[in-house]
Amino acid sequence: MMKKPIIATASLAGCFGCHMSFLDIDERILDLVELVHWGKSPINDIKTFEQDCDIALIEGGCCNDEHIHTLRDFRKHCRILVAVGECAIMGGLPAMRNNIPIQECLEEAYLNSPSTAQANPEQILPNDAELPALLDKVYPCHEIVKMDYFLPGCPPRADLIYGALTALVTGQEAKLPYEVIKFD
Repeated sequence: MMKKPIIATASLAGCFGCHMSFLDIDERILDLVELVHWGKSPINDIKTFEQDCDIALIEGGCCNDEHIHTLRDFRKHCRILVAVGECAIMGGLPAMRNNIPIQECLEEAYLNSPSTAQANPEQILPNDAELPALLDKVYPCHEIVKMDYFLPGCPPRADLIYGALTALVTGQEAKLPYEVIKFD
């Protein structure tokens, strides 16, 4: 009997919408369960690589050093990496901060915003060794490691994710009609 391919997923700087879109494949997830074994993923709450994976779906870009570490770890442990959604492909909404200095972003978020101006009278900015260090900008995944495939959308449609994933798992050519990748 042939070994089932192992799939892993990760969410970096994003909204988790791509994982939600993946779950929107609905009952087809039962078909997928027959084809694959699940590795590290927030979907099953497995937090470490128990073994190398065949395919990994990565959503979100990299905005801190923890994201860089996670993405490099996935590249090291997965044969195929798939950038899922606009945040992974281009930085998405988190990258809106790329033209604003980090210090200015922190001050606005923790000192000057209407919800924090009165709540933080000591003017404290988060500064703890256990907090991931912010990067100078939000990086799309392919600027950090080699990505093998890209599934566009915000989030990509469930049909696009399902079609691409089943094609990769079964070794078939992906049948992805225009309707599953259009943006209008």
